[in-house]
Amino acid sequence: MESKTNKAFFQHHSLNYIEMAMRSDRMERIQNPDGYSKKKGDCGDMVEFFLKGNREKIKSVSFMVQGCMNTVACSNTVADFAEGQSSEEAWDITPEQVIEFLETLPRDHYHCAELCVGAFYLALVDMTLGKPGCY
Repeated sequence: MESKTNKAFFQHHSLNYIEMAMRSDRMERIQNPDGYSKKKGDCGDMVEFFLKGNREKIKSVSFMVQGCMNTVACSNTVADFAEGQSSEEAWDITPEQVIEFLETLPRDHYHCAELCVGAFYLALVDMTLGKPGCY
């Protein structure tokens, strides 16, 4: 029997949000990534990004999150947007695009999109310039 909480969750969120919040195939630590970052948000959530690739192509993106489902949804979205792109194209990913794609990210959690995109940018700097991105 489905609880009222579960029913409300599925009724109030877009399919994009639900998929990105529940997806776990990219949650892993990669040994010897080409790009790495770790960033803690003001809310206390922590996100790490691991990139494999080079300037021409980001071959894979994985991440680890210590935080809420909203941060997981945003991290998955960033990873989806970035994988297969060149590093130059990946710089065009914005928090606003993440928010728009998810459709139902709660307004009081827009900072999760900013945290994830910021952490991704730091990993991108590490991949392209070899400067570790931990803040």
